[in-house]
Amino acid sequence: MASSVDPWVREYNEASKLSDDISNMISARSSYGSGPEAQRHSSAIRRKITILGTRLDSLQSLLTKLPAKQPLTEKEMNRRRDMLTNMRTKVTQMASTLNMSNFANRDSLLGPDTKPADVVSRTAGLDNSGIVGLQRQVMREQDEGLEKLEETVLSTKHIALAVNEELDLHTRLIDDLDEHVDVTNSRLKRVQKNLAILNKRAKGGCSCLCMLISVVGIVVLVVAIYMILKYL
Repeated sequence: MASSVDPWVREYNEASKLSDDISNMISARSSYGSGPEAQRHSSAIRRKITILGTRLDSLQSLLTKLPAKQPLTEKEMNRRRDMLTNMRTKVTQMASTLNMSNFANRDSLLGPDTKPADVVSRTAGLDNSGIVGLQRQVMREQDEGLEKLEETVLSTKHIALAVNEELDLHTRLIDDLDEHVDVTNSRLKRVQKNLAILNKRAKGGCSCLCMLISVVGIVVLVVAIYMILKYL
């Protein structure tokens, strides 16, 4: 039996807890209905399923390196392989529940997993030197897989940097727009102030004109009355 401080066992237990958490979230999904909250809940489940799939890949890689670092019996190795296979099947079923077709196609990105039966069949009939050569070949294949994964990570990094630059550009454009809006607002306030002054002056000029017309009218009226009285 493996020790409780075995790194592989510890990683597997954490992955198992995450799997149980995902199962509980899927069971509670129906209680969210079909609104935005349900969509956020489903997105959280998808993220956790993706994380769990990555952890299983890490466990698979770690399991292939254990014989060189930690002596284990063939029975223990088979037991751990079965544990991984069962959990991977469970994850695939959970992913299919959420129609995560891209999860089922993860092999197109990382390459297919090497099955234990394939390894056993490749070692059949080989002597010690042949097994050593096979191990070196497997190590080279793993190195090539890691190189492909590194290329994918670098490509993703470049895409993320490009998106970040685009966001920075949009942020600068928004800042410039805010500055132009502030300047335009200040100019508009000055124009409104000048219009208020002109309106006030225009009202004052209109009052003076009305008074002048009134005086002229009074004078004309007085003259007209005088002329009428004179000729009577």
